[in-house]
Amino acid sequence: MRLRACAALLLLLSACATSAPSPRESVPRNPKIANLQRAVKLPWADGGWCVVHEASKPWPVLVERCYQALDHDQIEFHDTTGRCAVASAGAAAVGVGLCVLAAPEIVAGAVIVLGVVVVAVAIQEALDAYELRHPYPEEAGSSRGTKVSSREGDAQRKPKLKPESAGQDWQPPVPPVPVNRTGRASCEPVPVPHAGKDDPHNECADKFPPNRYPGMDVLVGGVRFDALQAGVRVLWEIKTHRFDSYNAFVRKQEIEKEFNQLNKERKAAAACGYAFVVGVSSEKHKEALFQLDRTLNVVVTGCER
Repeated sequence: MRLRACAALLLLLSACATSAPSPRESVPRNPKIANLQRAVKLPWADGGWCVVHEASKPWPVLVERCYQALDHDQIEFHDTTGRCAVASAGAAAVGVGLCVLAAPEIVAGAVIVLGVVVVAVAIQEALDAYELRHPYPEEAGSSRGTKVSSREGDAQRKPKLKPESAGQDWQPPVPPVPVNRTGRASCEPVPVPHAGKDDPHNECADKFPPNRYPGMDVLVGGVRFDALQAGVRVLWEIKTHRFDSYNAFVRKQEIEKEFNQLNKERKAAAACGYAFVVGVSSEKHKEALFQLDRTLNVVVTGCER
């Protein structure tokens, strides 16, 4: 009820948030990234997951929805201007805190963080993923007179290739893989669109691990994986085809082809410090993989087609 009492206040602050910034202030062109950069300086008890989920909303709305996820033992709010005490009358301390934090600009001394802030993992990962997708600052140029980089201009001049069919075998083009100083493929996870249009397969990859980047595969060490499990360093390969319905000959051919793929993925994951799990839809499929290699980590997802 206290949060609802602040609704009118937050609407007012949303309108204020569009005011012109100071000339000295560098404003990120992407509002979502601006919210993440602002939130990463605060202590979050949930690791920042709420902020990442709400990052595309206006800052006052994000604050309203994620206020309870703050580590309130590590943060203090001070209404240094007196504006919030009047505007949030009847909402007590919760209303004052919301008002102070949701302001378009934080006044000096209004928000005090006690101790050292441990950067929220989810927020930092979201920022890192954005930087990997936008490695060149000039690529973020706005459409109003900002010069676009030669890399982006070249990309715009090239015709976009469209697959002749949207079948499961087609995979979208993979973006250039970041490399480290040795020239080897980087171990930083790079989200890329799911390969193909196999909706049951993609849904299983998103929900079962669950996927840290829903709707996306991930490149690690130059190899594509179906999912990076949220909260842990575990990469997944998901299999949802109807293995049990194949005859013995086809099952043998399929399992040998799969094993070569899985062995390559497992080595790439291990080289980058990730665990590797294979998700299959049935016990029969799991047992067939175990007959080739008992060291594989295979989990029955139960995902159906």
